[in-house]
This record gives sequence, C-alpha cells and structure tokens, in this order.
Amino acid sequence: MTRFRHLVARDLLVVWRRPGDVLLVLAFFLLAASLFPLAVGPEPLVLKRIGPGVLWVAALFAAMLSLDRLFADDLTDGSLEHLALAPLPLEVTALAKCLAHWVSGGLPLTLMSPALGLLFGLDAAQIGVLAISLLLGTPSLSLLGGLGAALTLGARRGGALMALLVLPLAVPVLIFGVASVESLAAGEGSRNALVLLAAFFLVALASTPWAMAAALRQAVE
Repeated sequence: MTRFRHLVARDLLVVWRRPGDVLLVLAFFLLAASLFPLAVGPEPLVLKRIGPGVLWVAALFAAMLSLDRLFADDLTDGSLEHLALAPLPLEVTALAKCLAHWVSGGLPLTLMSPALGLLFGLDAAQIGVLAISLLLGTPSLSLLGGLGAALTLGARRGGALMALLVLPLAVPVLIFGVASVESLAAGEGSRNALVLLAAFFLVALASTPWAMAAALRQAVE
C-alpha cells in the first residue's frame, strides 16, 4: 500500500510541475459547456433540457485530453520498464496511475460542474445529482481511458486511435450519467441510474487493470 501511495504521489507531483495540463482540461470543459448556451439561445427550457447531456459530453472529451500521456512519458524515459520489474504488480501500478489521472482531472471537473449547471438553469436537486453522477462516472472514464492509452502505447496517431477505442466503451457511462439527471427532472428518481453508474465502475475497476497490465507488458517487451 505504501508503494501504491508513493506512485500516486509521484504522478500527482508530475502534474503539479506541469499545471498547464490540468488548466487545459478545465478550460476545455468550461469553454465547451459555455458555448452551447450561446449557440442555442437563452431559452430556459431548452437549456435545462440539454444541460445534463452537454455537461457530460464536455466532461468526457475533457477527461480524454491528457490520457495520451498517461503511460507515454514513462515509456519514453524508461520508467515503464522499471515499473514492470518493480515488486508492485503492474496491475496495481496501472490502477495508481489511473487514480492520479482522476484526482488531477476527473475530480476538478466534478467540482466545477455545479457552477456550469447554474449556467443551464438546473435546480439545486439536479445539480446535486449531476455532481454525484460525475463523481461516480469520471473514475470509470479514467479506467477506460487508461486501457485505451495502454493499448495504443507507442502506436502512430495513438491519440486518434485511443479515442476510437475509448468512446464506444464510455457510452454506457454517458447514458447512465445523463439519465440520472433527466429521470430526476421527470419525477422518476435518479437512484437506478446512479446504481448502474456505480456498478459499471466496479466492473471497470475489477477488469481494466488486468488488461492494462497485459498491454503494458507487451509494450515494454
């Protein structure tokens, strides 16, 4: 567990030394979400209807901006080979890097979401459910993104290929996240959609580290 914490702290320190990466993610999320009210007009009912979907799609694309460097820097400087030979299992190493990615990207996006929810006219209950859905869903995006980054590591045009791999896998997260807010607005309650989001995260948590580790071992051989 100590090695796991040290690895997470190491990746967070790298992010701290490159604050532009985090600012780019947050700026993209802010700008992408803010442009929609300008495009569709100030009609409150329209904004409230499209708000959850717009925010979730913006969060999905923002979370992917920094994924291409999740393992690439370690491969370039040789650190990945040392991590593969370290006592800590490579599956746990991959999980630690995904956790660091979520803390530096997914968590700030979640914290920003209430302010952007106000921009779309969402009420307090909808904003709360939106934040909870992002809190449950963005870790899954980091895990799926980590899998895509590992599978495309070292490939030409890896960023585009990674997007083609990750986006279809992230569709259930997007659907359940948006449905949690929309079902609340329809008076049906958001519990079922949030439970499905949590279940998807648990499935991703149990399966993706093994696939990431296998892909990383192939990359360093």
